[in-house]
Amino acid sequence: MAMNRYTPFGDLLSFRDAVNSMFEDGVSTNNGRSQALAMPLDVSETSNGFVVEVALPGVKPEDIDITLQDNVLTISGEVHQSQQANEKPNYHRVERRYGRFARSISLPTQIDSNAVKANLENGVLRLELPKAEAVKPRKISVNGAQNNIESKPVEVNNEQSKERTA
Repeated sequence: MAMNRYTPFGDLLSFRDAVNSMFEDGVSTNNGRSQALAMPLDVSETSNGFVVEVALPGVKPEDIDITLQDNVLTISGEVHQSQQANEKPNYHRVERRYGRFARSISLPTQIDSNAVKANLENGVLRLELPKAEAVKPRKISVNGAQNNIESKPVEVNNEQSKERTA
């Protein structure tokens, strides 16, 4: 009879595989497509504002909507599936996602919405969101009151000091 050695990490590895599979597959509909398109993004803060970079491969600028309301940035739009004019393709595998997408993030400070810049280049949407002037840090100088009191030397009478020491 063959003996199998027990490893305590075996169960953990199978649990990890199950969790990874759940996240990789997503929540599928009947046709195997995910219900919501994931939009990976990066948010960084500078002294003047925030920079948001969003991966949007295959999305045209006219298919993107960007709104900023109450410090909540919302990016939404649609990824269209490219179709040949006369032919319907017989797919063997479909991994790219198509359809509507939306993503909202809260920003910690107020943004100057009139100065927001958006640029889509090489499938990456870059947003520059400057902070509102009211929330930008400012250096405040401190003015001190000048002392107008003159210090006067104290005169000690030699006779008084001799009496105290005696």
